[in-house]
Amino acid sequence: MNKDMNPAQSGALAGLRVIDFGQGVSAPHCARLFADYGADVIKVEPPEGDAARRSGPYPGDIADGERSGLYFFHNTNKRGVTCKVEHPEGRRLFLDLVKQADVLIENNLPRQMRHWKLDYATLAELNPQLVMISITPFGQTGPYSEWNGYDLNAYHLTGASARYCGRPGEMPLEHGTFSADYFGSVTAAAWGLAAVFGRDMAGGGQQVDVSCAEAIAAAFVGGQNIGGLAQDGRWDSRTGVGMPLGAPATILPCKDGHVWMLALEVGQWRGLRKAMGDPEWAALDMFDDMYSRAQNADLIYELMRDWLMSHGKMEIMEICQAAGCPVTAVFTIDEAVHHPHLQARDYFVDIEHPALGRLSCLGAPFKLPACPGGPRAPAPLLGQHNHDVYGGLLGLPAAEIERLHALGIL
Repeated sequence: MNKDMNPAQSGALAGLRVIDFGQGVSAPHCARLFADYGADVIKVEPPEGDAARRSGPYPGDIADGERSGLYFFHNTNKRGVTCKVEHPEGRRLFLDLVKQADVLIENNLPRQMRHWKLDYATLAELNPQLVMISITPFGQTGPYSEWNGYDLNAYHLTGASARYCGRPGEMPLEHGTFSADYFGSVTAAAWGLAAVFGRDMAGGGQQVDVSCAEAIAAAFVGGQNIGGLAQDGRWDSRTGVGMPLGAPATILPCKDGHVWMLALEVGQWRGLRKAMGDPEWAALDMFDDMYSRAQNADLIYELMRDWLMSHGKMEIMEICQAAGCPVTAVFTIDEAVHHPHLQARDYFVDIEHPALGRLSCLGAPFKLPACPGGPRAPAPLLGQHNHDVYGGLLGLPAAEIERLHALGIL
């Protein structure tokens, strides 16, 4: 690990230097996870900026590269520089940064990295200890490795949409935005860090090849689905809302919104009965079996309607939880942001940003009580730390930095 780090950084990963050479979601979010716990993360953007700056959302829907919510969230705690790596002088600067890095995180197509002569084989000659985390939709090898692709391309390659998204007998649907990118990001952070701490055992750095599609396949389609296919050649398809093999197990409307009802085990079902006041219809012995309840799900949901519509979702959740039935209110985004549970865990952190003002940001998704992490500094303005990094870290004179800026290299 490196000395002469950013003095503002502290935490479990203090002493680790990371170059974020990604755009959009997967690589920047992965790098932010390192930054959340003290790594000195230097974000390298092209002179025109990360594509996320052009994606919003923006306050008042007025496009402004310095006020993009997508960019702000993924780049807190980082130092930001600009560099045109396709220019010989820009490439030289980038390589000088790589020489002093422990980790490089990127999400470019393999052919693009080869075109820039920034592929792992080239960089490893300069820095044999470098761990290069490459996050792409389809991975570094295979027939699709050179294809253009995005989050949804990776998601649908896995079979997850055919399995989960949509109603039976109807067309598959899209999944939530950036699911594959975020699963790839977290996977990359975990195993990239493993590669860093395994350098002595491995005899140096290595390239961590993360396919977002494979991360989704392992998490969404693995286990029961792949197991069934491997064992007897069968697989399940879309089931719509809810679970087909048990009931109640679906989203149902209530007085002020919706609740996710889940009562599969006998104890859970009896807890739900108690919460509903032990209605006579629910006491039938046949309903003690979740498969029997599944066969009569439409009837059960109709019989529950009056009780549901006479109670609010928070009341239903609290009554059911007290009775041993894992029912949960379906929260809106606004309700989640103001929820006292997340507030009590300090998951929202207020940060002052020079262009956005004071605003809340999501905290670190993992808790390390002995060395707490999370956002402390706002996402950098475009090229904000050019003098800090190129001057302080690489020793370039101010006049040279200005010359490179005037040439459009920075």
